[in-house]
Amino acid sequence: MLTLLARLGSLNAMDNLRFSARQIAWVGGSLPSADRMGDVAAGSSLADVREYSLNIYKNLRRKKGIQPLPNGMRLLVLDGHETFASYRRCCPQCLTRTIKAASGERTQYYHRYVTAELRHRDGCLLLDIEQTLPGENEMAAARRLLERLLKAVPQAFDVVGGDALYMEPAFWKLARSRGKHVIAVLKNENRDLVGDARSLFSECEPVVISQGRTQLQLWDISGFTTWQQCGEDVRVVRSIETTKVRRQLTREVEETTSEWMWATSLPPNRATTRSVVRLGHERWSIENQCYNELVNTWHIDHCYKHDPVAIDAFILLTFLAYNLFHIFISRSIKPELRRKHTAAHFAMLITAELLHSSCSKPP
Repeated sequence: MLTLLARLGSLNAMDNLRFSARQIAWVGGSLPSADRMGDVAAGSSLADVREYSLNIYKNLRRKKGIQPLPNGMRLLVLDGHETFASYRRCCPQCLTRTIKAASGERTQYYHRYVTAELRHRDGCLLLDIEQTLPGENEMAAARRLLERLLKAVPQAFDVVGGDALYMEPAFWKLARSRGKHVIAVLKNENRDLVGDARSLFSECEPVVISQGRTQLQLWDISGFTTWQQCGEDVRVVRSIETTKVRRQLTREVEETTSEWMWATSLPPNRATTRSVVRLGHERWSIENQCYNELVNTWHIDHCYKHDPVAIDAFILLTFLAYNLFHIFISRSIKPELRRKHTAAHFAMLITAELLHSSCSKPP
């Protein structure tokens, strides 16, 4: 946790401090070696580490720290992410693919996992992960992850969101059987449903609203029976969004247009058209905020030890450090200090305190 909170990036970085200091105040004794920390992670109990993260969620919700989104719902976002890749090192749970290079074809080993992120009014909370095993796709891991969360924290979320992959009947039925609604991006893979929706949308006038510099044209139709595999009627919402952007180089104003379609089980009396659009766009937070920050500042793609249990343990501990850090910033730092400094500033203070405590004669 010290290595992660200080964002040192590797166990060897902490190992360097072991040789420069006999003791570190935070630890209360001497530091173990990098190899020892990796071996302990490989033999750790993942159930215990998962319980730590869920206890943070339970305590935060008990203290009113997790409020619903403006539409009154809590959204669980699921998305896959690929970590490090190697041509030489592998483990029993490595996925493989063939890479064509100038020297010929090579087998590459990599890991991929599905992340569960809970979106609430004040930000997000990373709950759990599930690795994709050899011979299966992302949806198999997503179903296992959703099943575990439905047992552990059934009241944590109301809606499950994902990209176009999550338009899978088995996943949809699993969520609906436990009373949860689903929203997923609708693309041309579901051709019958997309075709029927477009034909009906062409006969309806859109609702036009303005949202800052963006103009939205919205269509909303319920009762589609084309996708029979899910076992129920679905609702399709379409949004054409036009945004005016001033280019920095030419200073000219340009218009960019994007089209979005979502399929959802949310009825109109539970979520308005704008609420569905907001929920659909909230899915991007796991890409733009969580993965972006985790990769660039928390070094989550670094392989601390190439072992299936160790990989899960270090990722879950990174989630734990991420959650604790952001909860500390939002709930323990005064608003005046938050406005004055960035989150990176407080992260550097944590690193500075660790380095300061490792000095036998601090400056």
